Amino acid sequence: MNGIQFSRKSKAAALALALTVGATGYAVARAKEAATEAHVHASLKMADPSEGPSRTGFAPIVKEVLPNVVNISSSKVVRTPNQMPEGMQTDPFFQQFFGQGFGNRPEIPKDRREQSLGSGVIVSPEGYVLTNNHVVDGATDVKVTLSDKRELKAQVVGTDPKTDVAVLKLEGSKFPAITLGDSSKVQVGDYALAIGDPFGVGQTVTMGIVSAKGRGNLGIEDYEDFIQTDAPINPGNSGGALVNDRGQLVGINTAILSHGSGGNEGIGFAIPINLARDVMGQILDHGKVTRGYLGVVVQPITPAMAKALGQTELKGALVGDVSPRGPAQLSGVERGDVILEINGKVVNDSNELRNTVAMMQPGEAVQLKISRNGSTRDISVKLGELPVSKQEAQNQPEGASKDALEGVSVESLNAETAKQLELPESTKGVVVTGIDPSSPKAESGLRKGDVIQEVNHQRVHNVAEFEQAMHKSGNSALLLVNRGGTTLFIAA
Repeated sequence: MNGIQFSRKSKAAALALALTVGATGYAVARAKEAATEAHVHASLKMADPSEGPSRTGFAPIVKEVLPNVVNISSSKVVRTPNQMPEGMQTDPFFQQFFGQGFGNRPEIPKDRREQSLGSGVIVSPEGYVLTNNHVVDGATDVKVTLSDKRELKAQVVGTDPKTDVAVLKLEGSKFPAITLGDSSKVQVGDYALAIGDPFGVGQTVTMGIVSAKGRGNLGIEDYEDFIQTDAPINPGNSGGALVNDRGQLVGINTAILSHGSGGNEGIGFAIPINLARDVMGQILDHGKVTRGYLGVVVQPITPAMAKALGQTELKGALVGDVSPRGPAQLSGVERGDVILEINGKVVNDSNELRNTVAMMQPGEAVQLKISRNGSTRDISVKLGELPVSKQEAQNQPEGASKDALEGVSVESLNAETAKQLELPESTKGVVVTGIDPSSPKAESGLRKGDVIQEVNHQRVHNVAEFEQAMHKSGNSALLLVNRGGTTLFIAA
């Protein structure tokens, strides 16, 4: 036989050798792999399995507070006219099918259901929940989802649109209730945790600090004393909890400043819990909120006003108008007075005075310290009850400041113009007919249609008297302006 031949024994030996070489190669490769794995594992520094969770941070506080925060889903039925597109009513094409009276038929109301999502805080074991009024405003059905996913119906016990506070009651008892803190002790720089259900994604916690206190005159609510925070507050967080680093409720998250974006930009506002607690107490005790009524329109004091009034500080509230036969007028308070103190407490600004009086009860006697013509005096006033129909007009802050009257045109007020401005025909003064936008006076607060009745407390009946009074005033003048029947002061 040509070529090489292998015996059966030789073949067996060759096969054994091949297997031995293969096994040796695999063993070497596996040894290298094992060595590599051992090297990787040895390079990791693992935590001690017996070690507990982080000892810093807010996890223990959040764990305790989360069961107290709930999701609120509300709905209401809104009736809107069933309007047809413009032009359809008179289009001959449609009238040939529906008749000549097609466009004159009364509109048929159409019902639609609006949904609202927000958050709330359980504040008592009996199931009382604090939230925002705008979360449940007009709701016909309110559903609350607890942290354990239970869904319960809730009853709206009462609301206060003026502070945007609402009180709900859950069906049942023995609910986990949050601990209420004292918002008067909150300081700028304190830690703040905002807890709610933003965007409906589920319970969420964000952290920040208290950025400011006593924020007001924002135009969000009628009575504002907000805690400002940079803890992100997003849509759906409304009515949720603002807690301190002890897990105590110090505020009810309410609004954000978003410049039209709709999202968080680091400026959020919460209602102080002391205010919300007071509102809740009145709702539970009386079924509504009643407020003290002083009967004045007050405005902040600007640097220009302080100079014109001879004030050395910018504290206090300037009385721009006094309601006829109101508590303040009957007690001797006059237009142009500066209220410096109430019940011995310094009044820092007009917003603080409004909030203080609003939280008092009708019939309560208060002691005012006022400044008038450079001297101070004490006046006792018995508060009335704030009329609901006049609430906005009597508590709305007005006024502005800055210098110069250049660029302002005025005319003597006559009976016909007074009637057009919805003022009594007997009203005297000069009416502002135009303001040059390029004039510094454009920023003073004067508006077209304002009636200037006094210059530095001196009555003016016509243009001649106005010009004479302004000539005497020099570089600083305090104008008494009648705007739509309500007077206010403007520094010019």
